[in-house]
Amino acid sequence: MELFQLKRGDSPLVVSFPHVGTYLPPELSERMSPQALVLPDTDWHLPLLYDGAAGLGATTLVATHSRYVVDLNRPPDGVNLYPGQKTTGLVPVDTFAEEPIYLSGQLPSERDVQERVERYWRPYHEALRDELKRVRERHGYALLWDAHSIISRAPRLFEGQLPDLNLGTAGGRSCGAGLGESLLELARSHPRYSAVLNGRFTGGHITRSFGDPAAGVHAVQLEMSTIIYMDEQPPYVLDESRAAQLRPLLRAFLSRMLEWGAQSGRARGEGV
Repeated sequence: MELFQLKRGDSPLVVSFPHVGTYLPPELSERMSPQALVLPDTDWHLPLLYDGAAGLGATTLVATHSRYVVDLNRPPDGVNLYPGQKTTGLVPVDTFAEEPIYLSGQLPSERDVQERVERYWRPYHEALRDELKRVRERHGYALLWDAHSIISRAPRLFEGQLPDLNLGTAGGRSCGAGLGESLLELARSHPRYSAVLNGRFTGGHITRSFGDPAAGVHAVQLEMSTIIYMDEQPPYVLDESRAAQLRPLLRAFLSRMLEWGAQSGRARGEGV
């Protein structure tokens, strides 16, 4: 099984899908609990929702393996991205609902973790780095959109119901001034959805590590609540009516990012 699917486009935009994979290598799945094999924490259906990205010339990088193999949006040393708040690890051992991922006696060892980093984590990050370098060399700058979704209620991670659209720019550090605010303005022009910028989810490792506005690389994460497009209970069926309402906004987000990049020298690292 290939580790990811890469489709190159001709625009400055790269869209990353690190948590959409559902493949579990047999030697790992046989060690996992029945509740884990349902893959409840997958970012379901996102490539289908972002099907307008190709028409904008975006490059897409889509992970194929489950985040239970290794979490591509965590740092390789496993440091908590949100100090003082609960989260799952580089190689998760329990789900967002705090159910065990592994059968008794089957927890991954430290050696297992490091092997997964080298075998699964590193190739994805190297591919993403290469694509950002390629588009930056061609256009003078690169735009990274890191696409995510999460169940609307996860008491382990946050209180109450999550806003529908959670934009993250690492507090403004992962992109040039005004980009996050422009995207939030666009989100709030669609009253169907609630939206926040740099709320509970400010951007994971991908956004924080690749976003480098001084070097002309601008990264934004969108964490969507799954309730706005799918059934949140197994088998996690896409709701086509809700998805049809959401797709134009997702395309508008990507278009706005491209417009922002083209409008001024900020995207090229000038005056940032």
